[in-house]
This record gives sequence, structure tokens and C-alpha cells, in this order.
Amino acid sequence: MKILNKIALLATFIFIGTNVTVAQIKQTKTEKKAAKQAEIKQMVEDQNFVFKANYALPMRGGSRSLTSDYDLTISKDTIVSFLPYFGRAYVAPPPGTTDGGIKVNTTKFTYSSVKKGSGWNITIKPKEKNIADWRDVQTFNLSISQDGYGSLQVTSTNRDPISFNGYIEARRK
Repeated sequence: MKILNKIALLATFIFIGTNVTVAQIKQTKTEKKAAKQAEIKQMVEDQNFVFKANYALPMRGGSRSLTSDYDLTISKDTIVSFLPYFGRAYVAPPPGTTDGGIKVNTTKFTYSSVKKGSGWNITIKPKEKNIADWRDVQTFNLSISQDGYGSLQVTSTNRDPISFNGYIEARRK
């Protein structure tokens, strides 16, 4: 009889210990998720982050997984984009040009961020317009979820629109 009581007591302790451990793990995951969401919110509010594109969705043709490092870097005073382009251009590039991506490096732009549900819609409009530039970008529209996943739509003057899926991360110092 004493052995059965000891086994029952031991089983009770194991059951309680397991439940406490599972609760702690769940709490830790919840805390990590909340901390990540707070970090994303701070980056968006501070206008200081990098959108990393990992999937391209051109208006024409098939979607493409991106294997190289493509991004849109956003800070309070500068926008720098290094993104690929797949689609139709309405103006031919200058002779000898081999660079056909979406490349913008400007300090003159407007930035507006609107809280939408649990994420943000961000519109960036470069102010330096050069209609003669065959790569001229009109707007970057970026939708970011509270977990840091994003979708970027790029509208250009002389090319079909293109979208990218990816995520945001902190800028490297």
C-alpha cells in the first residue's frame, strides 16, 4: 500500500511539473512575440528599417523567388532601393545600359504611414522626378503586418508596376 501511495504522489508531482513547464514555455513564446511586435512598431514609427524582398510578383509573367539580396532601405533622411525588375518597359534604356533594376537613392521624398488594423500602410514618393529616366519611380507602397511581414508595390512612370513580398528588419549600423 505504501508503494502505491508513493507512486501516486510521484505521478502527481510529475504531472504538476509538466504543466508548469508547458505554461512557462507558452509564456516565453508569447513574450517573444510581443517583444518582436513592439520592435517592428518602433522601427516603423522611427522610420528606420530595411524591407528585404524574397519574392517578386511582376504584372506580366510568372512570380519569381529571389535568391539574391534585394532590399529597400528606409531612414528619416534617405531612401535607397536595390530591387530587380521583371516586366514591360515603355521606354528603352540608353544604349550600353546593362542595369535594369529599381535603383533609387534620394534624400528628397515624402513618407506617410497609416496604422491599418494590426499593421501599417506606408507610402513613399520620391520628389526627384525625371521623366527622361527610363527607371523613374513614382511611388513605393509598403504594407507591413505587426509580425514584420510585408508587401511592396512599386509604380514607375515608364514601366509596368511590380510587387514584392518579404519582411522588415532593423537597419545595420
